[in-house]
Amino acid sequence: MPKNPPESMQHHLRQRLNTRAHERWPQLARVHVSFRAGFAYVNGELNNGEQLPLCRLRFAGVLHTWGFALYLASRDGYAENVLSSGLPVGSPEECLDCACGLYLNSPATCPLHELARSSTSAPSSVRTSA
Repeated sequence: MPKNPPESMQHHLRQRLNTRAHERWPQLARVHVSFRAGFAYVNGELNNGEQLPLCRLRFAGVLHTWGFALYLASRDGYAENVLSSGLPVGSPEECLDCACGLYLNSPATCPLHELARSSTSAPSSVRTSA
């Protein structure tokens, strides 16, 4: 079974993601990260207190590069995906931006594969009208 990163790395990841959320995603009050079997599960807490699953990061042994899987609400699960760089791995901030871009209505920040985009839907509380 894959191991979780050391506690110090877990703490650093939480700090980085919360800093990024504060800088770029005002819809989020904070980011929650839990660790299981080598994965970091990232949930956003909206300003109204609602929890929103965003993505799963795969620990690859280094702090600055993580595998990316997007949460798919239609499947209530995660699917590996690519970031705007075209790579399936990136910084935690890139991963957060991609997931938030999709779920918080700024899809240009995450050009997802069409299959993932069509099978993903944001909760009605975070959708905005055009």
